Amino acid sequence: MTGLPALRGSVMAGKALSDLTWLRVGGPADAVVLPADEADLAQFLAALPTDVAVFPLGAGSNLIVRDGGLRAVVIKLGRAFMDVRIEGDLVIAGAAALDARVAQTAAAAGRDLTFLRTIPGSVGGAVRMNAGCYGTYVADHLVEVRVALRSGEIVTLSAADLNLRYRQSDLPEGAVILSAVFRTQAGAPADLEARMADQLAKRDATQPVKDRTAGSTFRNPAGFSSTGRADDIHDLKAWKLIQDAGMKGASLGGAQMSEKHANFLTNTGGATAAELEGLGEQVRKRVFDTAGIWLEWEIMRVGEPSGASEAQ
Repeated sequence: MTGLPALRGSVMAGKALSDLTWLRVGGPADAVVLPADEADLAQFLAALPTDVAVFPLGAGSNLIVRDGGLRAVVIKLGRAFMDVRIEGDLVIAGAAALDARVAQTAAAAGRDLTFLRTIPGSVGGAVRMNAGCYGTYVADHLVEVRVALRSGEIVTLSAADLNLRYRQSDLPEGAVILSAVFRTQAGAPADLEARMADQLAKRDATQPVKDRTAGSTFRNPAGFSSTGRADDIHDLKAWKLIQDAGMKGASLGGAQMSEKHANFLTNTGGATAAELEGLGEQVRKRVFDTAGIWLEWEIMRVGEPSGASEAQ
């Protein structure tokens, strides 16, 4: 892509997005932009032609970019957006701060955001998807976010403005989350650390943490995440429906539904985005055939299939 506005940060034209996603698939973006700071990003967006699509990319932990790549300017936030600070009962975190680090920093200061400890990815993605586990969600703690609008204007949006719900929010199109403010309860640092250690142990025992995955593949039809309690009801959990449909361990090329957790789509080595998405669609069809339920993707899929850009 030529003719981009000036930037104090850096620009990578034609960058393969497979380098920036946990599943390690995806063709090139028109450009990947790494702004130096908020002012740099705002000025860039304001000067970018309005017909150019913008795609904010966090840690790439919940994303399949198709093999033909993405016809957009990808905004990738770096170190200037990773700050985490504590102000009374509030935790203010940059959008690029990893969820696990936010939880640990808060715990060390005696503030409870322990539910974030096992959530993959960064704060921006967690807010956008209203991430949650163990029965707690971003919506339970979020106060407000600062965002750069597609116009370049920087505004503050309340949690209510985002209309947070299960794995969804109403962020303006093309908006880039810059930071988020969470309200927290107090807790003894040692107790919070122990709770996070227990959560990690449960995760490691039940999820394929050493495999190349993108977290949970499909949303739970019941509209809530696992609570981790012994009395949790599994009838409408995605993993149970997939397992009952006989698709646990199913494969297509280098893509496989994990043998350890049926709702984890894995790249066993050399998978294409088409194979990963194709296997997911096979799972959706089989679950519908056996249970009459269409699973909804939790992993975001974006971009064009292989050859689409060449055909234009």
